[in-house]
Amino acid sequence: MLLGGCTVGPNYVRPAATPQMPATYKEASGWKIAQPGGAAITGEWWRVFNDPALNDLEQQVDVSNQNLLAAEAAFRQASAAIQAARAAAYPTVSVGASATRNRQPGTDNTPSQTYSTYTLPADFSWEIDLWGRVRRNVEASTAAAQASAADLALLRLSTQAQLAQTYFQLRMQDAQQVLLDATVSNYKKTLEMTRNLYAAGVDSSSDVLLAETLLKTTQAQAIDLGVLRAQLEHAIATLIGKPASSYRLPASPLVEMLPSIPLGIPSDLLERRPDIAMAERQMAAENAQIGVAEAAWYPTITLSASGGFESSSLSHWLTWPSRFWSVGPSVSETLYDGGLRKSQSSQARAAFDAGVANYRQTVLAAFQDVEDNLAALRILESEAKVEDEAVRTSRQSVVVAENQYKAGTVSYLNVLTAQTAELGNERTAISLRGNRMMDSVLLIKALGGGWDASVLKDVK
Repeated sequence: MLLGGCTVGPNYVRPAATPQMPATYKEASGWKIAQPGGAAITGEWWRVFNDPALNDLEQQVDVSNQNLLAAEAAFRQASAAIQAARAAAYPTVSVGASATRNRQPGTDNTPSQTYSTYTLPADFSWEIDLWGRVRRNVEASTAAAQASAADLALLRLSTQAQLAQTYFQLRMQDAQQVLLDATVSNYKKTLEMTRNLYAAGVDSSSDVLLAETLLKTTQAQAIDLGVLRAQLEHAIATLIGKPASSYRLPASPLVEMLPSIPLGIPSDLLERRPDIAMAERQMAAENAQIGVAEAAWYPTITLSASGGFESSSLSHWLTWPSRFWSVGPSVSETLYDGGLRKSQSSQARAAFDAGVANYRQTVLAAFQDVEDNLAALRILESEAKVEDEAVRTSRQSVVVAENQYKAGTVSYLNVLTAQTAELGNERTAISLRGNRMMDSVLLIKALGGGWDASVLKDVK
């Protein structure tokens, strides 16, 4: 108890995250509140999308992604450093044996001598942690290991979110492909109708050329989708630790399944976001380093002892008369170091101040992250409703234009204009559905993906 009371340096107190913690999210107005019996966001957050293919891919990230494996190894390294710091609180005991052959030169009056020396010493040394230097080092190492654990969780969440976003983007390309393939089929029928009307003398060759141009342009767009889809498939392969050259993901159109995401309140982010927890633990480690730097101002007290056997005769080496021992404390104090200790203390305090600023900036960025994605989802929802209405009216416009064209009351240019508008609206609607799915992933990530900082207590 006495030694614990001598620990120098400031005890860690978590500083306020922001001058004023908001009570609610500004962009949450009108947000659909998750039902009490609904699915809560857990560690396997991707299951809220109810997509078996996505579930299977996400399960492979933890065991196959090399970046995650490297981060996990870094965490184990940081955890091992805790025990290394604790080891300084215990005595050091060493034992060694030596046998040497010596020759002492002679003088004018004495002949030279050759003799053997056999030694078996045991040394004991213990630096008493009177000022808490070792304890502060353990505190700093523990906080650093906890920060490493949060960093691992952050990388895991980021990789999982990247995989989900890439997956939904690929499915969006598959939906675009289905749309363009169906559109090409319809445009072929329109071209055939235009050719028949031209053959009957009702239509002009320019209308046939326009129909052919629209068909070829749409076919080129359908082919062009293959470039991005291939790249997205390769990205998924890399994320799950498989060679891109040997991985294939069967095509399947995007199915819009927007989950109900429980928001909580802004203060929840302090315990739910791995990046905030990592910044807070780094700040705690920097605070402990202040104590380590200040302990250098105080004397170092060491208890040491040595003993063993020493003899010039092998037969008498381990006998009682050959024993030797010494024991006693030592105290050392640095009287002058040219300002080194003062500089180290100033550096430690400045590092802590920087850590506080980084922590608060991370919290502010987290609030912005949530607000950005809430705004995106709210605005995209309104845009999707308008776009769906545009799709409905553009489909009707195509039907009317085609009927008028068949009746000979309008030229093919009216049909082309209507078909182009319809295709553009259909593609935009698909993009909006995909963007809403991807922004839902980003919102879940911004809320922490079901992670909780309480797991860091197990790192010690």
